[in-house]
Amino acid sequence: MRRYMQVPLSEADGVFRYSRTRRRTFFSFGVCGCCGPLRPRYKRLVDNIFPEDPKDGLVKSDMEKLTFYAVSAPEKLDRIGAYLAERLTRDVLRHRYGYVVIAMEALDQLLMACHSQSIKPFVESFLHMVAKLLESQEPDLQVLGTNSFVKFANIEEDTPSYHRRYDFFVSQFSAMCHSTHEDIETRTRIRVAGIRGLQGVVRKTVNDELQAIIWEPQHMDKLIPSMLFNMQEADEFDRTGHPSSPAGTEREENPAVLAESCFRELLGRAAYGNMNNAVRPVLVHLDNHHLWDPNEFAVSCFRIIMYSIQAQHSHHVIQQVLSHLDTHNKDTPRVRAGIVQVLLETVAIAAKGSVGPTVLEVFNTLLKHLRMSVDFEMGGDSRRTSSASVVSRTKESEERIVQNAIIQTIGFFGGNLPDYQRAEVMMFIMGKVPVDEAPSLDTAKIGQLGMKRIQMMLLSSLIMVTSGFKAKTMSAALPPPFLDPLFSVSLMEDSELRQLVLEILHNIIDRHDNRAKLRGIRIIPDVAALKFKREKISKQDVSFMKKHGQQLYRHIYLGCKEEDNVHKNFELLFTALALITIELANEEVVIDLIRLAIALQDMSLANEENMPMFIRCSIMALVAAYLNFLSQMIANPPFCQYVGKVLEMRNLEAPYLLPEHVFREKCPLPGSLDMDDQNLYFQTHEIAELLAGPSYGVDRLSVAYVPQVTDEDRLSRRKSFVDTMSLQVDIVSSSLPDKSQLAEEITFETLKKAIDTTGMEEQEKEKRRQVIEKFQKAPFEEIAAHCESKANMLHDRLAQIFELTIRPPPSPSGAVTITAGHAQYQSVPVYEMKFPDLCVY
Repeated sequence: MRRYMQVPLSEADGVFRYSRTRRRTFFSFGVCGCCGPLRPRYKRLVDNIFPEDPKDGLVKSDMEKLTFYAVSAPEKLDRIGAYLAERLTRDVLRHRYGYVVIAMEALDQLLMACHSQSIKPFVESFLHMVAKLLESQEPDLQVLGTNSFVKFANIEEDTPSYHRRYDFFVSQFSAMCHSTHEDIETRTRIRVAGIRGLQGVVRKTVNDELQAIIWEPQHMDKLIPSMLFNMQEADEFDRTGHPSSPAGTEREENPAVLAESCFRELLGRAAYGNMNNAVRPVLVHLDNHHLWDPNEFAVSCFRIIMYSIQAQHSHHVIQQVLSHLDTHNKDTPRVRAGIVQVLLETVAIAAKGSVGPTVLEVFNTLLKHLRMSVDFEMGGDSRRTSSASVVSRTKESEERIVQNAIIQTIGFFGGNLPDYQRAEVMMFIMGKVPVDEAPSLDTAKIGQLGMKRIQMMLLSSLIMVTSGFKAKTMSAALPPPFLDPLFSVSLMEDSELRQLVLEILHNIIDRHDNRAKLRGIRIIPDVAALKFKREKISKQDVSFMKKHGQQLYRHIYLGCKEEDNVHKNFELLFTALALITIELANEEVVIDLIRLAIALQDMSLANEENMPMFIRCSIMALVAAYLNFLSQMIANPPFCQYVGKVLEMRNLEAPYLLPEHVFREKCPLPGSLDMDDQNLYFQTHEIAELLAGPSYGVDRLSVAYVPQVTDEDRLSRRKSFVDTMSLQVDIVSSSLPDKSQLAEEITFETLKKAIDTTGMEEQEKEKRRQVIEKFQKAPFEEIAAHCESKANMLHDRLAQIFELTIRPPPSPSGAVTITAGHAQYQSVPVYEMKFPDLCVY
């Protein structure tokens, strides 16, 4: 019997000694029972690591022997693990937590020491034991199991696992992240353990191709909200001024810090096809917890996302936010504004890197929601009652928040795009601006005020996009598909719209940031002191001015005589003229600009359109400020002296013709302008004599500037072409004398004068001479515009005649008659219709 109680504890040292534990087992159960010397060796080695008193801790010497045995015989690892799991399960059920700690410590050491292929069955036993600890309700055991799992997650395995799954651990760690334990310190420990466990799951699975299932929605819907919940809790504590953890908690034990670190690590490991599954739970969490208003936490979350993911995946996030904005298109304005502001942060970060194919999609979605916001703001005006006025005003102010957020987003995104993409975006936005004043089906619901609001919002977006735009050539920055509708808007009757158009032109033309030096409309005493940056005009810009210069001059000319112009309109017009002079003016353009200025002065003096006195004096002040600027820019001393002389005369006799006086509040204005005093006005022949020389073609100054007439006048002006023609017919018919008066005035003298054709011949000669001079000296663009205007007028007259004379044949469906602006159909019976003879048989 003594022979069976001698247990070899190590084959290496060959020393035998009695084991008290084995002796006790032998006398308790007998030889035929569970005899100690007959137990498998791995069980005896495992039993020896447990002391009699668990407070003594793991028996290190016996643990070394067990480790040596496991390394020497790796095929026994699975049995060792199964036996340790059996003991741990029994100790957990019996609440002998000291032995549980010893068992987990032994498992950890075995796991770290063994790296062979046989470790995989041992890992299954290990994970089973960790799961047992996590299922317990004791916080200490949960923390213990989490620590062991984290150590296991940091081990790199040589071969992938085909059958191992971590579904239970994802669910259990996520539940721990939402712990609501009464004790704050214990709750913090459990949450930290849960976050560290999720971090271990992420590290163990994301690099394993066979574990791609972790990116599936059912797992992401647990992982992501658990991290965001702890980040959100800390954010709420910070806002209320309470600490998110006990005072002695270290930074690495702070749930919010760990959650953010794990969140960044997860997003950084996300591949191309996993981005949607990673971002969607974030949006759902923000919806469920109503975190769009206020949206500080939402903005911080998406900043983390954009800075954590790879740059080439940014457009996935933008697409997700855009689609989420579409799903919330009927939510409250503050929720939509919060989503748009998040999109603003996302786009501002993504535009610095790779945006992908979503450029026009972003702008299309934003413009669609801008239009919807204006519809929401203006749609209820017609149905508004006095009792709901306060609520309506509140809704309008909230919708303005949405609109401003959308405009800022468009501006930030467009400002960071390359030039070629920015030009495309400019034309895309310009194509969305409603130009025609005729109400369409889309604008009928919101009315003219709503359409004006949409126009202002879109033009404000264009201002943001064009800000800082530095095009190499004007033809690339202002192509006809963009320039024509932009100038059509500039002819509308609203002064605010015209101001926005001029600001857009300033952003595009000002390529050297000279606009800030002008500082409004004024008489600049020394232009050279402002040190404008300018370069020699390129051939491409010379070609652009030859092709589109007359179009620019025309819209400046027509924009000056609008009756609703205010001080800001004239400031912007002066800035536009000055920027054209700095950026695009050569000798030919300088002559055209002088002709334009003189034409504005003559228009103000003639006053054929009965403009208010303020508009007339403002135009005079604009001409004075610009000619003073131009004379110094071309560095012509005689011209400068002449302009200074006229300004001095105005300062003495007519200060209301200078910008410093006319734009002052309560400036006294005269009843009429003195046209006889030639010293107060700029004379064409004087300027021609001062500029005479080989540089400037002063012969063209004798030809008065006349703006060309295009189809835009009929689209954008207050009165259509038909109204103007009918007005002219009324004036002519009212000015004709009566037939009786004509009969009484016919005498011998009148007949003699009618027969005498000498006066008629002189008038014909004078007209012929003027036409020849005009065709010899006027620029080709002006001659072409004049001929085109005549052709357009002839075409319109013929169209009117054909409309009156040619009628469609009757039909059984009825003829259309327009009564009081409404179309009515009058049916014609078949038996009353008259058919041609060839149609009857």
